[in-house]
Amino acid sequence: MKGEKVVKIEERTARLTILIDPRKKAVFERLCAQEDLTSSQVVRRMIRGYIEARLGRPWIPGEEGPATGAGSVGRGVSKRRTTRS
Repeated sequence: MKGEKVVKIEERTARLTILIDPRKKAVFERLCAQEDLTSSQVVRRMIRGYIEARLGRPWIPGEEGPATGAGSVGRGVSKRRTTRS
């Protein structure tokens, strides 16, 4: 491990790409700027709030999912497949 940088779990990053209406994005960015926050900071805060609401307790960095097992969050959601002509 000599020379390797140790990174806290909260400092690791992964990209989340979403599509959003351009007008809604502009309003969101303006409101974030009024609070002197970046849109990424606000989205991370919203995601953490959602996770904690679903878990019913504070989220602990490094845990993968609820006590019922990793990866079970969101299992009730199915992806729709559409056929293209």
